[in-house]
Amino acid sequence: MSLNPNAPRAPYSLEPTTFPFPALATMAGRAALGGPRELALACLLVARIVGDATAPHDPLAPDHHQARASDAKHWLGSAAIPTVIKTALSRLLEAAGNQDRKAIKAGVESVMIVTANQLDPAARLELARLAQTIAE
Repeated sequence: MSLNPNAPRAPYSLEPTTFPFPALATMAGRAALGGPRELALACLLVARIVGDATAPHDPLAPDHHQARASDAKHWLGSAAIPTVIKTALSRLLEAAGNQDRKAIKAGVESVMIVTANQLDPAARLELARLAQTIAE
């Protein structure tokens, strides 16, 4: 069921929340166990960290970004994904941990290139939107 964002809401209701990467999450949920699922989960994890690191009103302190990136890199080391993709995702995590917007944008574009044949069109579009948001 799709909710109409313009529908009137009760005065006591909360603002609706949106999930920024539904296609990556759907792909992770539908992918076969093993490599395809781990690839989708890795891209989703890294995209979430990048999205938070580049948010305009970021509530996290810089050391929290470093810790999240480091923990994600540790998990990524055990993921069953191709080395080229693992390397691109690791570099993107390093850039996100340092909150270097230029390096993050370059990293997202690198991930988009190396995952072009593995991700479905909707998931690739979400990564492209993330790169576009970072460029703005």
